[in-house]
Amino acid sequence: MTIPVALEPPARLTRRRRAAARAAVVLARLLIRLPPRRMRSVLVAVRRGARPASAAQALAARAAVVSVSVQCAGQGCLQRSLATALLCRAAGSWPDWCTGVRTEPFRAHAWVEVAGRPVGERPEVAAFHKVMVVPAPRRRG
Repeated sequence: MTIPVALEPPARLTRRRRAAARAAVVLARLLIRLPPRRMRSVLVAVRRGARPASAAQALAARAAVVSVSVQCAGQGCLQRSLATALLCRAAGSWPDWCTGVRTEPFRAHAWVEVAGRPVGERPEVAAFHKVMVVPAPRRRG
C-alpha cells in the first residue's frame, strides 16, 4: 500500500523526540495488524481531546518518524502515516489521517494532511480517492 518513494533523509532529533518517534513507530506497527474497521475505531478514540495539527507540526512529526525507521522512510506508508498521527497526538494535536486508492494503475496509499493538503507527500497523492479518513477534531468557536 504505497506509491514509489526514495528513502528520505533523517532529521536531527533530541533524545526525547527520538524516543517518542520510536514509540510511535512501534505502536503504528501494532495498529497495522488490525482490521481496517478496528484500526479506525482505535484512531478515533486516540484523537479524542486533541486540537487540529498545524502543517508544521505534522511535517516535524513525519520527519521524526522517517528518521528513526527505515520502513517508514521507504515503502511503509501505512505505518509512516499512523506513526506521524500518533506522534502528533503525543504532543496534543491530530492531523487528518487518510487512506486512498487510484485505479490507473491501481495503487493504495496512506498519508496525513492538514487543511486538505497532504503533508510531506508527492504531488501525485492528489490522484488518490480517499477511502478512509480520521479527521482532526473541529475547532470550537
